[in-house]
Amino acid sequence: MTEKPRTDKVIVLGIDGLDSRTANRLVNEGKMPNLKKYLERGSAHKGIKLLGSVPTITPPCWTTLATGAYPGTHGITCYWRQAPESLDAVVYNMDSRNCKAEPIWNETTKNGKKTMVWHWPGCSWPPTSKSPLLSVVDGTQPGSVNMGVAQMDWEKIIYANADIEKDHFTGHTDKAAGVGCNITDLSEVLKNPSSEASDEEDEMMELWWGDKSREGNEIRTYIKTLDDTEMMIGAKVAYDQFFTGIKPAEGWANAPEGALEFHFVVSGGTEERIALITKGANGDYDAVALYHTKDDAEPFAVIPKGKMVSGIIDDVTKKGATKPSCRSYKILELSPDGKNLRFWISNALDTTNSMLWSDNDLFHDIIKNVGPIPPVSLIGGEDAELVREVFIPSWDIYCQWQADCLEYLLQHKQFDAIFSHLHNVDCAGHQLWHLGKTLEPWKNTDEKVYQGFIERVFQQTDDYIGRFLHFLDEGYTIFVVSDHGLLVGENVPPILGEYGGLNVSVMEQLGYTTLKTDADGNKIDEVDWDKTTAVQIRSNYIYINVKGRDKHGIVDPKDKYDLEEQVINDLYNYRDPATGKRVVGLAVRNKDAVVFGTNGDEAGDIFFTVNEGFNRLHGDGLSTAEGYFGTSVTPTFVAAGPGIKANYTTKRVIRQVDVAPTIATLLGTHVPEQCEGAPIYQILTDND
Repeated sequence: MTEKPRTDKVIVLGIDGLDSRTANRLVNEGKMPNLKKYLERGSAHKGIKLLGSVPTITPPCWTTLATGAYPGTHGITCYWRQAPESLDAVVYNMDSRNCKAEPIWNETTKNGKKTMVWHWPGCSWPPTSKSPLLSVVDGTQPGSVNMGVAQMDWEKIIYANADIEKDHFTGHTDKAAGVGCNITDLSEVLKNPSSEASDEEDEMMELWWGDKSREGNEIRTYIKTLDDTEMMIGAKVAYDQFFTGIKPAEGWANAPEGALEFHFVVSGGTEERIALITKGANGDYDAVALYHTKDDAEPFAVIPKGKMVSGIIDDVTKKGATKPSCRSYKILELSPDGKNLRFWISNALDTTNSMLWSDNDLFHDIIKNVGPIPPVSLIGGEDAELVREVFIPSWDIYCQWQADCLEYLLQHKQFDAIFSHLHNVDCAGHQLWHLGKTLEPWKNTDEKVYQGFIERVFQQTDDYIGRFLHFLDEGYTIFVVSDHGLLVGENVPPILGEYGGLNVSVMEQLGYTTLKTDADGNKIDEVDWDKTTAVQIRSNYIYINVKGRDKHGIVDPKDKYDLEEQVINDLYNYRDPATGKRVVGLAVRNKDAVVFGTNGDEAGDIFFTVNEGFNRLHGDGLSTAEGYFGTSVTPTFVAAGPGIKANYTTKRVIRQVDVAPTIATLLGTHVPEQCEGAPIYQILTDND
């Protein structure tokens, strides 16, 4: 059944991690003026709240937004998917072939709408429709477009000083000297690129859509301590470091008077670049010029002090393949006398990689008319200077580029429907949100500084969505939505509910999971299945080790129900050793989790959430959970434009499953086949 269309064109501005509680506060404080304009011209629930699905994790929630189906129906029930044959392993999950429900964009193309799906994580890639009206860009990972397949080299910081006599390179595996890939004989490495630097496995770069992920190979991660969790790892993402000397420029074909020279390495430490530090009009050193050789007449880039420069193309080599790659650069510190320099270089993105663009011509069109994809920083949140000077500015540039791309598609390629996703808030959340409250593990950070960063990222987002306001006057209906919010936690979380693998600690304390030990009695990362009756893996699931069902099963199927009851009781009774507070907020059997839409074959035997106050960066409690500094897990919903009531607040609870059928109703298309939500008729104008 379809209705008469209320609009011909739709733009969905999806913002990953945009917390409605924080956004609403900033609107009221005048800090998000563009979101306020959408509200004045459109409709929302009180507090711009959207009731999200559970678990509150990127792929399940974006898939629910696209299909109108709950995770138990569409089958994307976590960031990772449970490994089919192993209770302690996961496989990659952002693959549309794992989704059992139809997305809304397949229906828009059936209705003749030229449709773009831009970096929508969870159920968009590979495209599930062969319609020539459908274009899809990436969607295999949530970070930034092409991040999972096009990275050629890591971020790095160059430390150059006139007093350094011997070069030293430390690879990204660990920033501490003496650990990871340390190179002190650089000349030997440059002569022999097959050395340890180039052979080192870049797992993080290839995790999202590499061969292992596509083949469904198992990923086995044991989470035993706080240091194993994403809030600790994400805040300390490593980067390459290179220490080198500064000296007067010698032997250059065209060096400015008084210039100083230094050099650094790229391509995992296997290739060299040279640079000049040059003077400004006042006689102070204030810029870095980058060259390939001293014979070059001109630099390939000039970086002025105080400005991040992006869009610089330079060849980078990885595993024997050399590609033109886009980088950004910034001077972090430069003394007036030019004798001390800290210089940031971004990761490098291959500008020729179009494997995740369903329309290859469109990829080249974007590169030509908008520009190459700018890299974003993952440099780590615990260094406030780098957050301020590198992380946030890199996302400023990326947000501008993405807005430019979408405007170009709308104005020059005449797309009728765009479903887009931006990851700036969520990426910042994983690296630094937890630092918004000073707790023991990060007691040396200033929570006020990080609270300021949170507001800065929300304002960055407001600038981004403001770029599209004029399309309301051009006949487009615009939705601003998010998948979940992100909390500043009240307490340090226990090792339970971490999304990335097997959570050992609490389940070990409760007597359900046992690890094997080595000859010296030390625990190793291997489950002793003969003594393990249940495991907690991924964000919200517990599996009983059932005989006949699971490879190493020891629990008799007739005892499964009673064991589930025991596990649920123990979860509710478990108290955090540090605070004495209950850790688990909700725990139910798989059959009962249908009430929350999180049941079925892709969910565990028990579904649970961590209690409010013990929130994680992924898979927090219910969508209603709130945290420190006025944060919440509750996502955002605002709609404006043709077919939507202006300046209207509905009392109806708006759910994520309602978004897709509302778009279908506005456009007059069929709702997706497995849709379980209903159109938000309360915010729609009369259909005359």
